[in-house]
Amino acid sequence: MIPGRALRTVATTLVALALLVGLWEGYKWMGGVTDDTWPGTSIELPTSTDDLTMPHAADIAGELFEEVRDGRNRLPLSVFLLKKAWFTLQEAAIGFTLGLAIGLGLAVLMLRWRVAERGLLPWINVSQTIPLIALAPIIVTWGRTRDLPDLVSISLIATYLTFFPVAVSALRGLQSPDAAHVELMRSYAAPWRTTLFKLRLPAARAYLFPALKIAATLSVVGAIVGEISIGTKTGLGRAILEYAQRYAVSPERLYASVVGAAVLGLAVFGLVALAERLVVTRTQGLTREVGS
Repeated sequence: MIPGRALRTVATTLVALALLVGLWEGYKWMGGVTDDTWPGTSIELPTSTDDLTMPHAADIAGELFEEVRDGRNRLPLSVFLLKKAWFTLQEAAIGFTLGLAIGLGLAVLMLRWRVAERGLLPWINVSQTIPLIALAPIIVTWGRTRDLPDLVSISLIATYLTFFPVAVSALRGLQSPDAAHVELMRSYAAPWRTTLFKLRLPAARAYLFPALKIAATLSVVGAIVGEISIGTKTGLGRAILEYAQRYAVSPERLYASVVGAAVLGLAVFGLVALAERLVVTRTQGLTREVGS
């Protein structure tokens, strides 16, 4: 069953990629034929289709095999971006882990005491209105005054984006069990902790995993934005910043870097989806054992 699902997922991804490339090239061809206007009108297209603004997909893919300088060495761009992605993945993983712990902790706190929910939830929502580009230098400056490595500061930036969906969705999930089920646990004199682990957390799974998928991708976004904000020498954010500064010379490299960031986001999303499938499969197996 799992190999079949994996095959369908790969096939769907390839079809979506082919459609995306087809739309890209089709739009570019149309713009070249109509001089960047909608067919039959004088209305300009929203984006220019020249090679500087929209390189051909084949040129972007081919750039991945061109050599770039990495210190004293020269590497294919794909290998160079893979090395950069590894640093970004470490920062995102730390941020995701911290965000998960903080988000779950806040959710449990707000579940346990309603006054905490009324007092904290509005501020949790307001926290996400602060522009990340403004918050990043503050976090980095704070970290450097305490002799913390930039990896820690960037991870904290990723944590800032990660904890919000986890806290909000986990709280909703923990509050989702029927009142009758909660009352049944009370009738058995079950401690609050037992109710939490035996009833509320299993019920929160349907709310938590979608939030974890969002948080995983946001952790990558936070790590990349943090790298760009502080000008670190490692990570995909550094590659994007460098190639953005040389966009007029080689726009394909910037697009390739952005594609690399998108692939990393899809990879962490897939890891969370795989973890969800494993948890669901294990839970279903335990349920069948209990039922038999």
